[in-house]
Amino acid sequence: MRLARVLTVGIAAACLSYAFPAQGQDADKKVAGGGITVKGWQGKADPSKQGLTINDSKFAPEGKGYRMTTGPAGLYWSPANTAKGDFSVKATFTEAKQVNDHPHPFGVFIGGSALDTDAPNALYCAAYRNGNYIVRGFSGGQVFRVVAKPAPHDAVKKGDPAAEVVNEVGFVVKGDSVSCTVNGTAVWTGTKADVTGAGKLASLDGIVGIRTGHNSDAVVTNFAMGK
Repeated sequence: MRLARVLTVGIAAACLSYAFPAQGQDADKKVAGGGITVKGWQGKADPSKQGLTINDSKFAPEGKGYRMTTGPAGLYWSPANTAKGDFSVKATFTEAKQVNDHPHPFGVFIGGSALDTDAPNALYCAAYRNGNYIVRGFSGGQVFRVVAKPAPHDAVKKGDPAAEVVNEVGFVVKGDSVSCTVNGTAVWTGTKADVTGAGKLASLDGIVGIRTGHNSDAVVTNFAMGK
């Protein structure tokens, strides 16, 4: 009986971990004075064990871009930024220094829909300051994994924890090809069948925006869409 209970708890924990993969071991922090003050933009936080919302992070204008100081991980977007067919999207992320004892990711997403609900759809590519990248998505709020674990690539810039690190992260969709790019280099390329279908996205058409991990701090510049 005890063994059965242990197995049940273990299976439940594994399922929860798959649905909402851990962003490191540190708990989500609440950012003072949080909220979104960039005109036309909105956001949605990932489910937080601390019960935090998007208003516990800060997304504000800074210079020619935006400053993101996050508590929970989340998605940020403007409904005006919608792409379909062949398109590209990119943004530059400047992290002055590592604010945790391990790196957290920054990136962009495509194919966004139902973003302001508890069942969002989006595919995101993100880079870490240690030279890794990742490609994952949300399908009806459930995580699906394309590049399952952070993977290294020479195109991803890296630095020691006290150093500034700048990475441009993007997506290029052309014909049947989908590429996650970092600093202009395709670090992952697949087909639409790799990221659409049952348990994935219905389509890559949709809202595009910014994806960030939890407990992070960076300036976003040059957010742009193209063909």
